[in-house]
Amino acid sequence: MIDLYAAGTSNGMRARIALEECGLAYTLHPVALEKGENKTPQFTALNPNAQIPVIVDREGPGGKPVTVSQSSAILIYAGEKSGKFMPKDPAARPAFWQALMSASTDMTPTLGSIFQIVRGKDPHAPSADIFKNRWKQYLKVWDATLSKQKYAAGNEITLADFSLYAGYARCKGALPELCEGLPNVDRWANQMAARPAIQRALKF
Repeated sequence: MIDLYAAGTSNGMRARIALEECGLAYTLHPVALEKGENKTPQFTALNPNAQIPVIVDREGPGGKPVTVSQSSAILIYAGEKSGKFMPKDPAARPAFWQALMSASTDMTPTLGSIFQIVRGKDPHAPSADIFKNRWKQYLKVWDATLSKQKYAAGNEITLADFSLYAGYARCKGALPELCEGLPNVDRWANQMAARPAIQRALKF
């Protein structure tokens, strides 16, 4: 059994999607960020950076407990533990790693910057526009990519799709205007949203 400590951010959604899609049994422990529950001694003992998500797998490698933070690390951990959603063909791996890292390290931090600015006490519009335009540029490239292939890393679904969808779904729910005019992304997103595991994962 795995314990998942998370909230309904894109990072929290990414970790929960991974566990649901990989079919790994887990217990969700919601962390109320607005109440500072991520800064309690109990939580920082799991992740000193006081960031969600965190998993504790009581049956880790060799049957020993293991704690993993960082949403993309949890995503890969779930994929390796289950043997799912990672390309077996070495020739397909570079595209997979590129798509996964782009979704995790380009998209999510950009979205986080947008939220920090627009939700601040004194939003600075020019700064917000810089990150909004960066987000839209990333999605424009994804739209072009998805016009040539079914999924983020090729024609098979992978962990990269789960990573990308977590950020996309978070933005679509909060700032839908940043996700408009992208027919191929829309097609892909609708396919992802129809997956029962993803539907379960997004219910925080």
